[in-house]
Amino acid sequence: MIIVTKKSSKDEDVERLKQKIEELGLKAHISKGSRRTIIGVIGDIDKKIEKIDPVAVFSLDKAVDSVHRVSKPYKLASRENKDYDTIIDVKGIKIGGENFTMMAGPCSVENREQMLTTATGIKKCSAHILRGGAFKPRTSPYTFQGLGEEGLKLLKEAGEKTNMPIVTEVMNPKDLDVVLKYADILQIGARNIQNFSLLKLVGQTDKPVLLKRGMATTIQEFLMSAEYVMSEGNADVILCERGIRTFETATRNTLDISAVPVLKKETHLPVIIDPSHAAGKREYVPALARAAIAAGADGLLIEVHYNPAIAVSDAAQQLTIEEFCELMEDIKKIAAVVGKVIQ
Repeated sequence: MIIVTKKSSKDEDVERLKQKIEELGLKAHISKGSRRTIIGVIGDIDKKIEKIDPVAVFSLDKAVDSVHRVSKPYKLASRENKDYDTIIDVKGIKIGGENFTMMAGPCSVENREQMLTTATGIKKCSAHILRGGAFKPRTSPYTFQGLGEEGLKLLKEAGEKTNMPIVTEVMNPKDLDVVLKYADILQIGARNIQNFSLLKLVGQTDKPVLLKRGMATTIQEFLMSAEYVMSEGNADVILCERGIRTFETATRNTLDISAVPVLKKETHLPVIIDPSHAAGKREYVPALARAAIAAGADGLLIEVHYNPAIAVSDAAQQLTIEEFCELMEDIKKIAAVVGKVIQ
């Protein structure tokens, strides 16, 4: 069972609820977020509380906002906890529900010209959110690692000039404070999907978190990582399928398109697709993007560069601005068929 306190609740209210839980022979797992406290009630509730509805017991408490019975291991992310879609608002851009959201931009922030040219180009073709990496997780320690805070400044400038919120990756707990100064959405990359210390930290912020599925992560493990974020008080989590590692080598990864309907059944959180990292080759990106929206995804995260030939990272998978604009025309047509609204 999950107990969510009101925003107005105080420390003494939480302590009183904890004592009440323990008096019933149960254990309380307390997660304090920036906005509210979440208490996980652990134990066999029905055996401990006979002839009493445990939901009713706690729902009547003045400090409690809501109480939920959940059988899934991912309590807060489960549709058992919330049977309607979560819609996340990022500076007026809505992610989830009937909305279809396009996030686009280069793999890495390289320089001012690159960011402004790319951002202006994708904005004209209906992109909603600007992406770009300032801290880059690379397989080789000798390849480009990103511009750090200087890259964040360039990304923020491009976003402001084109009126687009920005999403960027935070890799290291020590970088979180500087990323928070600039980012509108915090991205947790595939390699950090089970970096539980980092997940807890971003869960204590008030910024939406875009969580990428790991290369060998099951859907349950994926949702449990979302649970780490949510259990700290941050309910604004966006799930991103970006391909998993299989025996196939024709593409960089294998896009698990079935993850979309499965996640839609299991969770109320928004689900987006990153076809760029799944494909690894730009010629396959449009087909995977079209498949994603047809399968029910709430958005796409696509790498676009004004001149991919000179890109310092992931050049092979980044679309040109012209290719992105052509894809957006297809996306608009499919969106109309499947009932998605492009803002």
